[in-house]
Amino acid sequence: MPLRNVRSNIVQSIRAFRVQDLQQAAQSLGQHFLYANLASAQSKQDVLDLLVQQFMLPSNVGKNFDALYDCLTDPLHKSGTQLGFIAVLEHIPTNAKFDKEVREQLLDIFRDAADYWNERKVPFRCFYSFSVARSAQTLAAERQNEAKVGAPEGALTAASIEQGEDQGEKMPTDKLLDVSPLALRMSSPFNAGYWLSAA
Repeated sequence: MPLRNVRSNIVQSIRAFRVQDLQQAAQSLGQHFLYANLASAQSKQDVLDLLVQQFMLPSNVGKNFDALYDCLTDPLHKSGTQLGFIAVLEHIPTNAKFDKEVREQLLDIFRDAADYWNERKVPFRCFYSFSVARSAQTLAAERQNEAKVGAPEGALTAASIEQGEDQGEKMPTDKLLDVSPLALRMSSPFNAGYWLSAA
């Protein structure tokens, strides 16, 4: 049974889980799989726009977090029987425009959605990661290597990421995943009809 050791309604760090495995778990359980790569986002509006685009949500959801919550709950419940949801939010931004408070607001929307579906006995699991994963020492080593050999084509260099520590904010490094070029190229196409319940 996929995800048997993960509570049915939870928002947690992705940690050891791989996106592909979570997608396969959703398929085997007959649940909706929602994936968003937020690596290019810099602000709250960027995050909302990417969620609308990648979750294939109505455009009015891009206005605020309340609209996002509404879209993830009542309309889906009213559309028919739901078997469950597995959502993945990869590379949530960690910069001055999307600080700790705003990140918590975003995750609270998904926690509230998990509670909503829990009351209706429908599984809703959300897994997330943050964009920053490199320590100052690792960054210095990467900059030194880049200066010696040049950055590989398509690589996400230290200079191209606004680091949380540059903003004076101590990052929860136990919850962070590395941002590799491969991870940044990952995407999951969605069936436009995925909001409808499975037959």
